[in-house]
Amino acid sequence: MEKAKGVRMLILDVDGVMTDGSLPYNDAGAEGKVFHVHDGLGIVLLMRENIKVAIISGRKSKAVEFRAQELGITEIHQAVKDKLATFEEIIKRDTISKDEVAFMGDDLVDLPLLSRVGFAVSVPDAPEEIKERVDYVTKRDGGKGAVREVCELILKAQGKWEKWCLPT
Repeated sequence: MEKAKGVRMLILDVDGVMTDGSLPYNDAGAEGKVFHVHDGLGIVLLMRENIKVAIISGRKSKAVEFRAQELGITEIHQAVKDKLATFEEIIKRDTISKDEVAFMGDDLVDLPLLSRVGFAVSVPDAPEEIKERVDYVTKRDGGKGAVREVCELILKAQGKWEKWCLPT
């Protein structure tokens, strides 16, 4: 909770974090993705509290573009070969400290970035090498509310969650 207090930006991987990691293709070869609605609300609440949200993914998908646009995420980086370099560009441009960034990743390609941020998060089905090195492993699986869990944790750590739970 202490590391979550200072988070000013959440960066998300997509496959295995925002989705369950499945790669469904139709007969025409088009790829689909399934996103959880609870994750979406968590992301929107973070942004309403002036916590930036970004996506850095090694793959490229139109579905990710559509989902990001729907949620209002404007910082989207797809088909990224070096996630750490993209991260460095973002924090330099936004003048934000690496310690103020949370990153959710789930596989070995995410390890360099997970090792650099102030609050590193993964999901239960990540490899042991990842889970051993992060600050928090979600109870929920990727694509099944894991992102929402982290959004709530950040908002609670910063004392910003309760106002969203009160009737108006």
